[in-house]
Amino acid sequence: MPCRECGSSLEKPGDYCLVCRSRNADAVVVALHDDEAVLTFLDEDERVGETTIPTVPETDADLGTRQVRNFAGRVADEIRRKRPESVFLAGAHDLVQAVRADLHYDVYRVPSESPVEAVLDRREGRDLEVVEKPVGEKLGGSHSTLIGGRDGETVLREVAGHPHVKKVVPGPIEGGGSAPRGGVRSKVTRADTNGNLRLIIREGSSIQENRIVTTAMDAETGERIRTDLNQVLADAGYREQD
Repeated sequence: MPCRECGSSLEKPGDYCLVCRSRNADAVVVALHDDEAVLTFLDEDERVGETTIPTVPETDADLGTRQVRNFAGRVADEIRRKRPESVFLAGAHDLVQAVRADLHYDVYRVPSESPVEAVLDRREGRDLEVVEKPVGEKLGGSHSTLIGGRDGETVLREVAGHPHVKKVVPGPIEGGGSAPRGGVRSKVTRADTNGNLRLIIREGSSIQENRIVTTAMDAETGERIRTDLNQVLADAGYREQD
């Protein structure tokens, strides 16, 4: 594939051109599976290339952990060849986190079902505004105490990583008492008329209601974001059953 700017030959489709220093793919969509990662390279609304990176799962726990790190490193290396503006990841929580930790780009979660189509819908203007902010800049509010410690923080960061979430504002913790402590559970409730949502986090008898400000313009489009977010929480293992 030649560079779209200067015509120089590129080693792989969508590679960043080192001759004229121009980008040939502005986004990478990665579908992560246990045995492979499928990377699709986009330039605006056009698919400019695709590659598959295989891996062989290990049965030994220590080898399996090392294998995940190596797999994530190979995926991250392929992404860096493109120097994209944004990266979209779909897949199991541990794989997504491993790849995200190896990158310095803006990374967003997308649904595992048809991830490329989901990204294309958004980029073609048929969907909602994408918030191009790092996760840390989306977390706000005056309540610095989060329910569930690190798990609670992980839940908030997973939600804040969604491309249509502008801000997550932690609320006060309520409840407490003698109820047995359980794992952290969470869910996103129905959208209000403006398309904004509530994230409910529970641990034992304690509960925290957090406000999610989205780019939705009404309840209908807010519901689409809610469905995405609850799937993200389920993938991460924190979804409360209805």
